Amino acid sequence: MDPQVPKDKYNGVWLIFFMLGLGTLLPWNFFMTATMYFTSRLADPSSEANFSVNATEEDSQSVLQAKFNNVMTLCAMVPLLVFTCLNSVLHQRIPQKIRIAGSLTAILVVFLLTAILVKVDLDSLPFFIITMIKIICINSFGAVLQGSLFGMAGLLPASYTTPIMSGQGLAGTFAAFSMICAIASGSAMHDSAFGYFITACVVISLAIASYALLPRLAFFQYYLESQQSKPAEDEENKMDLLKKDEQQKSAGDDDKQTPSILAIFKKIWVMAFSVCFAFTITIGTFPAITVDVKSTIADGGKWELYFIPVSCFLLFNVFDWLGRSLTAVCMWPGKDSKLLPGLLVARVIFVPLFMLCNVQPRYNLPVYFSHDGWFITFMILFAFSNGYLASLCMCFGPKKVDAIEAETAGAIMAFFLSLGLALGASLSFLFRALV
Repeated sequence: MDPQVPKDKYNGVWLIFFMLGLGTLLPWNFFMTATMYFTSRLADPSSEANFSVNATEEDSQSVLQAKFNNVMTLCAMVPLLVFTCLNSVLHQRIPQKIRIAGSLTAILVVFLLTAILVKVDLDSLPFFIITMIKIICINSFGAVLQGSLFGMAGLLPASYTTPIMSGQGLAGTFAAFSMICAIASGSAMHDSAFGYFITACVVISLAIASYALLPRLAFFQYYLESQQSKPAEDEENKMDLLKKDEQQKSAGDDDKQTPSILAIFKKIWVMAFSVCFAFTITIGTFPAITVDVKSTIADGGKWELYFIPVSCFLLFNVFDWLGRSLTAVCMWPGKDSKLLPGLLVARVIFVPLFMLCNVQPRYNLPVYFSHDGWFITFMILFAFSNGYLASLCMCFGPKKVDAIEAETAGAIMAFFLSLGLALGASLSFLFRALV
């Protein structure tokens, strides 16, 4: 290691990136976790629903209840894609501080409003509209935050993308665990929802405080200044130094010229399309198909109540997080390997495997994997492969370009990640209809 490079004291920069990663996905995960709360407030006034967490679902839903999940997905994924696209093109025109601190503050305000509205009585239609506006805001600012964060991580060594991905993975685990605790407590739905949103406010406040501390750390300052003056030497890419010297000579005084987005994309397109495909398959299947799998061994017992919260949400988030975190110690296959995109394409097998589990109601396909054990096994492999392989792509993308192009490469990778989420959300309707 270059003696000039300061140490990351107490892993401070790593922990801050982890905290910021947690802050990017925690808001959306808490909205997803609180779906029961939102739908309970959309019930027809004529049929007052019981607001306890253990309440069974009514057979007859109101129109707004029936449409909630579909509209929520649409209001989440479209702004996420649009604002990630804007961020990848315009990130050089808006200072990084405004993009990151401003987005976190806006998300905090939305959650404070959501917590307040838990205690306010509203008719179902105004509540539905306000909730969808909040979801649009959460995902718009979340897209800007995520793109800026991956761009910023691109300036540092490849391993510093891992804490962002790991933090995002933990966000889902934390939300799923909260949902299970709420079911176990049997507490009132409104009390649980208020607790969710206040907890999210505390975490986002910690993320804002962490980001304020980041510029004061010598390790981060070194890489920031290296990017502004001259390309830093990447330990993994020593062979690229000759190429960099050649480019610097030919650039001359035009060293500060903005790199072409298209030229950068040509260097990272394999990683970009790989991460896009990874999330297309993941979101196309989870939770649209997986949430409708029914236990065949519960027989009306407690396991029936916990089956989806544990087997679907908790297992997915835990193993996705473990997969993301593994990239901190293992980065196989390498960034130029053809095996990595090959493994991601192979994940398409999970779509028919989940379709052939005990998804109910079903109209076209038979059930081949009826036992709960099959579903749990598929979920573990599905989640772990998503976390590990997608994280490798996000780590390698900015490392396939010169250091001066790394921030733009990180933003492009974030755009393709969001494109995968949007495509997956669209395909989920088709996948579910085929079952």
